[in-house]
Amino acid sequence: MNYNPRAALREQAEFAFQRGVQAADPKRATLAAIHAHFDPNQVAGDLYILAFGKAAVGMAQAALEALGPFEPRRVLAITNYENDTQCDGIEILGAAHPVPDAKGAEAALCAEDMLRDAKDGDVILALVSGGASALLPAPIDGVSLADKIKVNELLLGSGLDIGSMNIVRQSLSRTKGGGLLATAAPARVISFVLSDVLGDDMRLVGSGPTLSRAGTSDDAREVLQSAGVWEQCPSSVQDALLTPKPPKDQPEPEAHLIGSNGLSLSAMAAALNADISPSPLEGDVQDAAERIVSEALTLPAGKALAFGGETTVVLKGSGRGGRNQELALRVAQEAERRGMPGSWVFLSGGTDGRDGPTDAAGGVVDDQTLARLAEQDLSLSDFLDQNDSYKALGASGDLLITGATGTNVADLQIFLRAE
Repeated sequence: MNYNPRAALREQAEFAFQRGVQAADPKRATLAAIHAHFDPNQVAGDLYILAFGKAAVGMAQAALEALGPFEPRRVLAITNYENDTQCDGIEILGAAHPVPDAKGAEAALCAEDMLRDAKDGDVILALVSGGASALLPAPIDGVSLADKIKVNELLLGSGLDIGSMNIVRQSLSRTKGGGLLATAAPARVISFVLSDVLGDDMRLVGSGPTLSRAGTSDDAREVLQSAGVWEQCPSSVQDALLTPKPPKDQPEPEAHLIGSNGLSLSAMAAALNADISPSPLEGDVQDAAERIVSEALTLPAGKALAFGGETTVVLKGSGRGGRNQELALRVAQEAERRGMPGSWVFLSGGTDGRDGPTDAAGGVVDDQTLARLAEQDLSLSDFLDQNDSYKALGASGDLLITGATGTNVADLQIFLRAE
């Protein structure tokens, strides 16, 4: 059997990606953090556990394990449908992601009701992971759930980074930006945060329901205006962001960072002794693709280059896909345009196992991706014009399918060149 360097590179890329995902294992990270930062014997009243985000179930399971014989009064986990499963001792509510739905609104009410039961001397362990922004939709007075869904759809198609989007979400929500922290007062709230936000500003992870706000209504309005979507927002949203709001009086948040994109990037790179790109991948996918190929052209044969971050896509077409799938295709296109020599493979994947509204985590392309499309008389440019990366990668056999991972620390990318 002839040696296929391309197949070997793909196998290595997927192995390294899985190592990166494993480094963000929510159970292991939560278990270690609770042992280090929390002593249940010091709880004077009742203990509650509230987990929310894509990693909620795994984090709640780890918390129960860390507590040993100490039994909390109630354990509630709110997660996306893909990670919704049954676990002893945990009440689990599933909701939609990335676009909110009515189940999420019901889950947000359930969380608020639980926290209102807490009293002085009680402790709430808040287990926070990415995705909670969509999973806890709780519109402020005057804004409907349908209005919030409309704004969320505008944000997802605007090309904004996650931090900017979450500043907007905080301003339109009862729960976000410290809303749940205030609801739980006077109980003590301790947050353990698995970050999917570059720079690890914990106030922006899941829009910070148990932390302080990262921006004001004026900041949110400026974000929408700069993205060119302000005029498309429902009038109720515009009115809400134009009305000054006094700051909330709430306790000082207590929080611990337990996992991040940087830690997973290091683990992925270590799996292949890869170099790490000096700065995160951010901004438009085309700009990111050009940067990746430029750096890869300087990469010696037989070496790998690892990236971490979160790019953005401005939606112009009606196709299906996600930022990782589109980035993979644009790297393939750019590599061919710039004459990348030899055999190579590039992988871009979301650590949560889901890229956009698809069942793919991302894409794994190589130096023959465009040729495989051409053999079927398919034009990559036509797919990209429609943001139809899922169909393009399906046709070329380059979809990265992992299933839901139960964690979320943004995206990982790796470029490998054959010897």
